Order: sequence, then C-alpha cells, then structure tokens
Amino acid sequence: MIEFWHNPRCSKSRTGLGLLEEKGAELKVRKYLEDAPTEAELLAVQSKLGLSAAQMMRTGEKRFKELGLSKATPETDLIRAMAENPILIERPVAITDNAAVIGRPPENLLSLL
Repeated sequence: MIEFWHNPRCSKSRTGLGLLEEKGAELKVRKYLEDAPTEAELLAVQSKLGLSAAQMMRTGEKRFKELGLSKATPETDLIRAMAENPILIERPVAITDNAAVIGRPPENLLSLL
C-alpha cells in the first residue's frame, strides 16, 4: 500500500498519481491540503525520505516568505509550519511502510514499486 499525498490542482501530482495507477499500485490517496499531516506524521515521513525539513518544502511558495521562513529556520519550526500550512509541503509525496519519495520528477515514484 502506498499513501499518496495528492494535490489535484498540481500537474506533477496528477501525473504521479496516473503513473502509479497505470502500474497497478495499491493506493490510498490523501488530499493533504484538506487533511493536513500532523507534525508527528511529517517527522515520520522526513525520516523515510532522509531529507531536511527545508528539502521537503516549497521554499518558493508565497506563504514561505510570508511566514518569514528560510532554509536556516530550525527544523522544528519548519515541520510545524508545514503542519499548519500544508501548501508548503513539496508534492507529491508517496509513502510506504519502509520508504518515502517526493515525486519530482514523477518517475521518482516508481522506486517504491
């Protein structure tokens, strides 16, 4: 089972979802803008990704600047910001029990199959 954090308005997210469906992956789609992940969930995904919080974020997003965030902001503050403002989460994210990947480019998602 792959949990897929999806934003239907994002072309990369739509492409990634289609790619996984085409490959017959068993999916649980989560519209993360409506059902935001908690700080604990973000920390678990961060561990699976092996990335810094800043690498999990859309740092060019207007909200990132509005909140006064930077790549040097403490990790805990960045995780909290993503939980409170899920638009900041880089998308799409696909998660299994053992691994996670950001689907940029969408072909990255195939590594979970």
